[in-house]
Amino acid sequence: AECLSEITNTAGPVDAKEELLDECESVWKQMEECQSKLMLQGTETLLPSDAKLSLLMLQWRALTADCYEWQARNPEVISTNPQVLLQLGKEELQKVKNDLEMVLSTVQAKNRQLEEDLKREQQWYEEQKQMLDTLNKIEEEANTQVEQPSTEGEFDDLKNKILKLKTYKKELLNALGEFLDEHFPPPENGENAKNKNSSAEPAVELITLKEILEILINKLMSTPHEPYITINESFWPPYIELLLRYGIALRHPEDPNRLRLQAFH
Repeated sequence: AECLSEITNTAGPVDAKEELLDECESVWKQMEECQSKLMLQGTETLLPSDAKLSLLMLQWRALTADCYEWQARNPEVISTNPQVLLQLGKEELQKVKNDLEMVLSTVQAKNRQLEEDLKREQQWYEEQKQMLDTLNKIEEEANTQVEQPSTEGEFDDLKNKILKLKTYKKELLNALGEFLDEHFPPPENGENAKNKNSSAEPAVELITLKEILEILINKLMSTPHEPYITINESFWPPYIELLLRYGIALRHPEDPNRLRLQAFH
C-alpha cells in the first residue's frame, strides 16, 4: 500500500489515487473480518493418544484446501486504471532490472575469479609437465648408461689411471716435503735461543711449515664446509705471514686467529 501510495503521488492523478485507496481499504476490511472469524473459532478437544494424528490430519486437509483454492484462483488486478498499472509495471521492471544487474555483476566477478584460477592451474600444469619431461630424460639417460656396460678392458684402464694418480700424488708430497725440509727448516734453534735470553719459562715447541700445510690440507679435505683451523703459540708467525702473503692461506674474515688453506682445487 505504501509503494502504491508513492506511485500515485508522483505519477497518477487524484481520481486514480482515491480509487486505489478505496480498494486497499476494502481488502483490509476483508482481512480483519477473516482474522476475527479465525479468533472466534474454537479448537476441538482431543484425546492425548489421538491428538497428534488428528492435528496432522487437520493440517493436511487445510493445506489441500488451500492448494485447490490457489489452483482454481485467477490473479486479481489491483486496479483497472491504466496509469496505475503502467507505473506499477515500470516499478516491477526496474526491480527486475536491478536484480539482473546485480546477478550479472556477481557472475562477471565469478568468471574473473575462475579465469584467474584457470591461469594458475595451467601454469602449474606446464611446470609439472616440464618437470616430468626432465625426469623422463634423466631416466632415459640412466637407462642408456645401464644398458651400455663397461668392458673388462675399460675397467682395467680406469684402475691403472687411479694407481698412476696415487703414485703421482705420493711423488708430489715427497717432493714438497723435501723442498720444505731444505728451504724451511724447523724454527726451534733461533726461537729457543731468544726464549732462553728473555725468560726462564720453557719455550713452546714450534711446528714446521710442512706440518702447518699438512694440518691445513687435512682440514680442508676432511671438513670442506668448515676448513678453518685455530692458530696457537706453536705456529711460528713468520711462517703464517709467508702463507698469507703468497696467497697460500687465508684468514677468517671475522676472527684473525683462524686460518684456512686456499681452495686451489
